[in-house]
Amino acid sequence: MLLRDGDPGLEVFMVVRHHQIDFASGALVFPGGKLDEGDKAPGIRNRCDGAEGVSDGELAIQVAAIREAFEECGVLLARPKGSTSFVDGKRLEGMEPWRDRLHKGEVPIADFLEQEDLHLACDALVPFAHWITPKMMPKRFDTYFYLAAAPDDHLAVHDGHESVDSVWIEPAAALKDAEEKRRTIIFPTRLNVEKLGRSSNVAAALSTAQSSQVVTVEPVVREIDGVSKLCIPAEADYSVVEESMDRIN
Repeated sequence: MLLRDGDPGLEVFMVVRHHQIDFASGALVFPGGKLDEGDKAPGIRNRCDGAEGVSDGELAIQVAAIREAFEECGVLLARPKGSTSFVDGKRLEGMEPWRDRLHKGEVPIADFLEQEDLHLACDALVPFAHWITPKMMPKRFDTYFYLAAAPDDHLAVHDGHESVDSVWIEPAAALKDAEEKRRTIIFPTRLNVEKLGRSSNVAAALSTAQSSQVVTVEPVVREIDGVSKLCIPAEADYSVVEESMDRIN
């Protein structure tokens, strides 16, 4: 979940999934994707800032999050080796060909980091949420959400493959668009946008997430007063703990 402070307030970068993708096609979502074998490569830890004390499994997920953001929207949370600053926008432009090569699996992320002499800024990621698709679904996902402030001079734009449009949007505006049927936002995305919208700016969002415990959400379907509802743990601190199935996108 890439964040910035816009003129009206906190904004999050979201993309519209390609209509031919079999899950959440056409929906407004956060950039992301699946774990690649290369994200778990031996030695990748040596190219990650903030890796101390992080398990191999969690580090691989963080690597995947940064890689997918670069592939899907061109924002790269990485620093030149030995630097405390992100790669600047000018240098990032020269790295554009890497996006497609990484997306196609032609090169692993470790090769990209070695050749460009970069360190991934895993320390810039703040855990925000963890959702697991309900057991009754035919296709299931185990999804980790992170917050990160987007570098000011990185131009976020959709890739034209998995996503066909993109927007920086206030959480309240995204929710209003979904309510008024101008956009499709699936249940987990909607609740995470809503929770994010409790913060007025990037600093507040990051601070709140850093001080909050991430509670895994694996929704279950229950019959309540004769109505099928999708239920989630109250401890996860969302605005609802149950939702009628007919409201689930």
